[in-house]
Amino acid sequence: MGKIRGWGNQTIITEFIILGFGDIEEQQFVLFLLFVVIYIFTIAGNVLVIGLVVSNNHLHTPMYFFLGNLSCLEAFYISTIVPKLMSIILTGDKAISVEGCIAQFYFFASLAATECGLLGVMSYDRYLAICKPLHYITIMNSRLCLHLAAGCWLSGFVAMLGTLYLMSKLTFCGPNTIEHFFCDLTPIMNISCGKTHELDLLAYMLAFVFILPPFLLTVMSYIFIITTVLKIPSISGRQKALSTCSSHLTVVTIFYGSLIIVYMLPRTETLREVNKLCSVFYTILIPLVNPLIYSLRNREVKEALRNTFRKCMS
Repeated sequence: MGKIRGWGNQTIITEFIILGFGDIEEQQFVLFLLFVVIYIFTIAGNVLVIGLVVSNNHLHTPMYFFLGNLSCLEAFYISTIVPKLMSIILTGDKAISVEGCIAQFYFFASLAATECGLLGVMSYDRYLAICKPLHYITIMNSRLCLHLAAGCWLSGFVAMLGTLYLMSKLTFCGPNTIEHFFCDLTPIMNISCGKTHELDLLAYMLAFVFILPPFLLTVMSYIFIITTVLKIPSISGRQKALSTCSSHLTVVTIFYGSLIIVYMLPRTETLREVNKLCSVFYTILIPLVNPLIYSLRNREVKEALRNTFRKCMS
């Protein structure tokens, strides 16, 4: 059980117990090896994408600049959750301090908000490249790219400071078990014995600001992109235009699809395991598949990888 201390007539919780995937105890070692492999491949894949973008001059374009930012984000994103999860599975020690739990959520939420912004910016970049090709270079210049990327990172981390402050004011009297494999907001609020309406309201406001506008921007961008592509007379021209944004569209579909299932469906007992499974998608699997999707479905990245491999061999 987690540590407790007396405070007046109340018992204040100072540690939480993260249940994780405790319902499959007999397969914990296999689960640990699985997460180790996923974590290693995720870090290696995203670092490889960053290295390719930095070292290859023909990848010094807005699209690959944002892709490098996304890969950097994914490496940090998975590192906020998986190392602690692996420690829980390996050692069986499921305890995490209240401060550590809140810090984990802060970094997770900040990076998730940043990712929403980056995916929205990347969709706008593809819209300009396909629908406004003559003005693309002048509009999407290096200065604007830097401002957009910096805006995504800063807004995500600064906006979540309000959530961090309100969470630090919560009190926990028990039970202290978190029905999840990481410190998400809803499980934390469920075990708080204080008032959470301000935190709940702020969470909805931040979700509205950081999820809805990038999602609508992405939808509108692809409506214009598809409309423009359908006007291209040749089939090869259509395929070439769609190939430049198919990878991004795949990532966006998986990311927003899993977010909608987790945070929009009713929070019932029957859907708890479904929500946990979908949380695995956007917290662990998406950082893993992003470099695979962008490398396996992108001709320029594959060519850069081949050139880099040839240089290393020679």
